[in-house]
Amino acid sequence: TGGSTYQGVGSRVVRGPDWKWGRQDGGEGHVGTVRCFESSEEVVIVWDNGTAANYRCSGQYDLRILDSAASGLKHNGSMCDTCHLQPIYGIRWKCAECHNYDLCSVCYHADKHHLRHRFYRIVTPDGERVLMESRRKSKKISSRGIFPGARVVRGVDWQWEDQDGGNGRKGKITKIQDWTSQNLRSAAYVLWDVGAKNLYRVGYEGMMDLKVVTDAKGPSFYRDHLPCLGQLNGQPSLPVTEFQLNDQVNIDLDLEIVQSLQHGHGGWTEGMFEVGDLVQISSQVDQVKSLQRGHGEWSESMLTALGKIGRVQQVYPDSDIKVDLFETQVSGDINEELVKAAGSGDAQKCEEILQRPDASVSYNFPYLMIYSAVLSSHVQDGHVGLFQYTELYFQYRVNGQFAGHTALQVACLNGHKDVVSCLIQHDSDLEIEDKDGNRAIHHSAFVDEAGVVELLVREGCDANARNKRRQTALHIGVNRGHVWVVQTLLELGCHASLQDAEGDTPLHDAILKKRDDMLTFLLDAHADVTVTNNNGFNVLHHASLRGNPSAMRVLLNKLTRPWIVDEKKDDGYTALHLAALNNHLEVAELLVKVGHANLDIQNVNQQTPLHLAVERQHTQIVRLLVREGACVNLTDKDGDTPLHEALRHHTLWQLRTLQDKQDVTVGKVGLDLVFSICGISCKQVTLMLSILNFSKISGCRCSVMNKDTADMMAKSVETTAISAPKDNDESTSRPGSPKVSKVRPHSPQQKNTPQFLITDFIGISLLTSLLLSNLPVYTAIEICSDSPRDTILRPCGHAVACASCSDRIKKCLLCKEAVTSRQNMANHLSKDSRNSEAEIRKLQQQLQDIKEQVMCPVCMDRIKNMIFLCGHGTCQLCGDRMTECPICRKPVLKRILLY
Repeated sequence: TGGSTYQGVGSRVVRGPDWKWGRQDGGEGHVGTVRCFESSEEVVIVWDNGTAANYRCSGQYDLRILDSAASGLKHNGSMCDTCHLQPIYGIRWKCAECHNYDLCSVCYHADKHHLRHRFYRIVTPDGERVLMESRRKSKKISSRGIFPGARVVRGVDWQWEDQDGGNGRKGKITKIQDWTSQNLRSAAYVLWDVGAKNLYRVGYEGMMDLKVVTDAKGPSFYRDHLPCLGQLNGQPSLPVTEFQLNDQVNIDLDLEIVQSLQHGHGGWTEGMFEVGDLVQISSQVDQVKSLQRGHGEWSESMLTALGKIGRVQQVYPDSDIKVDLFETQVSGDINEELVKAAGSGDAQKCEEILQRPDASVSYNFPYLMIYSAVLSSHVQDGHVGLFQYTELYFQYRVNGQFAGHTALQVACLNGHKDVVSCLIQHDSDLEIEDKDGNRAIHHSAFVDEAGVVELLVREGCDANARNKRRQTALHIGVNRGHVWVVQTLLELGCHASLQDAEGDTPLHDAILKKRDDMLTFLLDAHADVTVTNNNGFNVLHHASLRGNPSAMRVLLNKLTRPWIVDEKKDDGYTALHLAALNNHLEVAELLVKVGHANLDIQNVNQQTPLHLAVERQHTQIVRLLVREGACVNLTDKDGDTPLHEALRHHTLWQLRTLQDKQDVTVGKVGLDLVFSICGISCKQVTLMLSILNFSKISGCRCSVMNKDTADMMAKSVETTAISAPKDNDESTSRPGSPKVSKVRPHSPQQKNTPQFLITDFIGISLLTSLLLSNLPVYTAIEICSDSPRDTILRPCGHAVACASCSDRIKKCLLCKEAVTSRQNMANHLSKDSRNSEAEIRKLQQQLQDIKEQVMCPVCMDRIKNMIFLCGHGTCQLCGDRMTECPICRKPVLKRILLY
C-alpha cells in the first residue's frame, strides 16, 4: 500500500524516532514483526511479547526496519563479501570507500569490514543510496525478543494443534532459521518442555506462531543507521557518481585481489588481463626508436627501460599505453613476487624466485626459525647447520603469504597446474588455510580444476579437509555444479557423506541445486541417504520438502534399503507427509507408486498424509491418496478423521450458499475435498446439491464424533438455522416429508422399522442412499468413541464397538447382518498369535539395542561414524564440536572417520 509496501510484510522492526507509545513494544531494542499495512499511513505490528497495534508509517515514523530479509526482499546480482550470502536479502550496505564491497545486515551490524569506512544504505534493489556516518562514531544497542534462549508460548497465529503439549506450555528457542530459502531468518526452532521440537514462523508472511514470555538478548545493531518504516529515503543522500557507457576506468588493484573480488560477480577470465597485463619492453633500440615516432618520441633516458618488465597502467584514446616498470633488484617482499608469479601462471618465474640467493635473507627470514634451528641438534661449532638453515628458509619462502593467500592457493585458484607442480616440488604446505579456512583443494574446486585436484590428492592433500563453514571440496564442487571436480574427488575416495555447518551432506546440496547428475554420482559412490541435517531432514525428506520430483525418482530407483522411504523425522513426519503438506503432487505419486510408501503412517499428532492434505486443501493429493487406498477413517490424536478436517474449512451449508451465489471456485474446493475423501467423482456436484436440499427439508442430522464430541456435521446443518422436528411434534413436519423420531435401544418401535445407525463416514454412497430413500435416519449416541473396538460380532466377523456397546447392537453396523453372538478379541487370540506377539516384542527390543549401539550417544539422532583415540565415538557433526570425549572426558587429540 502506497510507499510502504516495498518494506515487505514480515520485516522485523524496532521503535523509531517518533515513538510515543510507552512500553507497548517491551522497551528500547525490543523487536516486532510487520503483520500488514492498514493503509499507506498505518501499519499493524505484532511485537514479540504478543502485543499487536497500529503505528504511523507516513509523516511521523514510529518504527525502524531492523531486518527485511524475512519478507523475501533481495538484491539480485549482489553478494556479501564477508559471509558470501548471494544474493543479499534485506538491506544492502555498500562501502563508499572500497570498490565493489558489499555487506548484508548481519555482517554490517556485526562490525565486519573497516569501522571507519562509510557505507551506503540500499533498502530496495531500485532504491536510492543513502550515505551513513561511519560505524565507529555511532551508538549500538542490543536487540531483545525471540532469540536463542528465549522462553516462549504459542502466539496469535498458532495453528499447530498441541505440538507444544497444550495451550500455556512453554518452550525454549534454540535457533533462528529460515522458513523458506527465500525468507531468511523468518522462523525459530523451539524445544518444548514436553520434549517435542519443531520449526515455527516468526515473520514469514507476517505470521507469529510464538509469543515470548522471557525474552533473550539478540545481536546488537546501529539504531540510527536503520531506515524508518515507510520513509522512502530516510535522509538526504549525497550525490553518487554512477558509471556511464564508454567511460574509461582504471582497475588499480593487484591481480590476486581482483581475482578474489570477481568471485560471485561474474568470475575471472583470462581476458581480464587486457588492462593491467604484464608486458616486457623490447630490448631492440632501433625498433623502439622507430615505434616512438609520433607517440611521445624517443629520449635517451628510455635506454634504461629496454628489456624490462612492467604492468599496463593506462590505455590512452590513441592506443598508447602507460607502463609501470618493475625494478630489477629483488623487491623487499619476496612473498609478493612469488604469489604474483603464481597467479600469472609463470612457473619459470616461480622456480627462479624459489632458487634465488637473497641477500636480504636476514630481513625476510623470521628470527624465531633461526633461533629454533640454533636450539635444535643441527648446531655445529656454535653455528646453525647450513643445511637446516637453508631448508627452513626456503620452506618459509614457498609458504609465505601475500594479500592473505599463499602462492599455492593462488595457483590453484587460477588452475595453473604446472605452477602447482613446481610449488609442490619445493615442499609447499598443502594444508595452509586462508581467512575463510579454504585450503588449496578448496580453491581448485571453486574453479573446476579437476586436474589440479587430482595432483593435490595424489601428493597427499587431505581430500576431506573442511573450511570454516565445514564444507569439503566435494560440497563446493556440488554447489558450483562442477561435474569433473565431483567425479574426480569421488574416484579418489573422497568421503561422500560429510556434513557442513548446517548438517547438509553433498546429497542435500545436489537436491537443492537440482543437479540429478551429481546426485547419481554420489549415490553410485555409496553416499549415505540416512544422514540428517540440523533440521532433521534426510535426503528423501529434503527432496520431498523442496518438491524435486526428478531427484526423488533418482533416489527411489537407487535406494538399496526400501524401509528408508517411511523413515520419520523427530516430529513423525515422513517424506510422504511433507509432500502432502506442501502440495508436491509428482513427488507424492513417486513415493506412493515407486517407493510404495505407507499411506496410513502417522506422525506424533497421529495425522496421516491424508489428514495434512485435507487440512491444507490440496485436492489433487487427496484424490491420489484415496485412489491408492489410504484409510479415510483413521483419527488423529483429537479423534478427527480427514472428513472432519474437510468440514472444518467448508461446512456443507456454506458450500450450498456458495453454489447458489455461483461462486464456483471456492465452493468447488470444499466439494472436491469431500468427494475425494468419500470416493466420489467431482462430476457428481448436482447429486451432492440434491442431497443437501433433501437434508434441509428432512432435517437430517448426521453425527461424526471426535474426542471432543464435536458434531461437525451437526454444526454444518445448524449454521442454516434448521433443526430436526421435535419428538411427537407433527405440526413441524412438512407435507410429504418423513417423520423423524428418536428411537432408544429395545424400544418396541424398533421391531418392524428399518434402522440406519450412522457412527462413521463409511462412504458417501451410504449417506446418499439414506438421504434419498425417504427412510428415517437415527443417530447412535449410545455407542461410545473412546473405548477400543475389541468385540467381534458373529457370524459376520466385524468389530464395530467395544464390549459394552456391542451388547446393544442387534444388526452389524457395516453389513446389516443380524448378530447371533459376540466374542471378545482377547479370547479370540490363539496361542500361536500370542507367541508371535512375543517374538515381535523380542525383535523390537533387539532392534532398539542395536540402535543404541550404533547411534551417537550425544544427539541420539545420527549414526556413530567418528571414533576418538580413547575408543569412544559419536556422529561426525557432534564430534567436530568436542574438545573432550563425552564418555570418559579425555581430551580429543584425533578424530577418525569410519567409512
